[in-house]
Amino acid sequence: TLACAPLPSRRLSSKRPTAAGCAPPPVSRRLAVESGAKSDIVGFGCNNLFAHLMPTTGFCTSVCTLSFVCRTMATTHLLYLHGFRSSPQSAKARRMAQHVAQHHPGLHFWCPQLPPSPRLSMEQVAQGIAQWPRGQMAVVGSSLGGYYATWVARQTHCPSVLLNPAVNPARDLERYIGEQTAWHQPEERFFFRPEYVQELRALDLRGQPPAGPELAIIAKGDEVLDWREMVARYPQARLRLLEGGDHALSDFDTHLDAIVDFLELA
Repeated sequence: TLACAPLPSRRLSSKRPTAAGCAPPPVSRRLAVESGAKSDIVGFGCNNLFAHLMPTTGFCTSVCTLSFVCRTMATTHLLYLHGFRSSPQSAKARRMAQHVAQHHPGLHFWCPQLPPSPRLSMEQVAQGIAQWPRGQMAVVGSSLGGYYATWVARQTHCPSVLLNPAVNPARDLERYIGEQTAWHQPEERFFFRPEYVQELRALDLRGQPPAGPELAIIAKGDEVLDWREMVARYPQARLRLLEGGDHALSDFDTHLDAIVDFLELA
């Protein structure tokens, strides 16, 4: 069973924003909207990727003047980010790709294999989505990928779906420093280096309001992450709180319709 809070429509305006911003969207109890954040930084949310960006990452170093990117059309580009030691071969990534191919063949779906370095992961994502239409993209992330998805959504002002998202991976992954094996290909090994912990801290957005609509799917039965910490981290998201479940969301198929509806896939 699950508890699901109501969500207002994420279609916010009939016009795309300009450099001066756009009319503020409605604010609800479960959806916080930035307004009036003053900055001369223009980044992903404004389709200006390389203006005033964080060195080497391609991301804004501050909050853009815009709130949400106004969305007048369905999502045409979908990014899926896997978790720690995982890959595009994960059950959820493959199921999402299959569902998109079968029911939304015109949608551009990308699930990259992320490197161990958080900094390099975000560089790869930045380059991969550089030409994506900001008002028609969305991101889904699982576990550590949910942490990354929160960062990407902040930069692009796009909707995000967070599947048992990591809240404090710098703390949780510190004990994994050293040689690791890939989950889906155990013969492949990689090193999780000490500097990656600081790279994770650099992506921490706790305490900042979301820059786009969020859907969080969280299982109380998660054996890896604390569901209470996840719920507390995303108080303004639409929440699907599962009474049981597990970290892998083995019942992922039962949530596909909710994800598709939330993202309004083309």
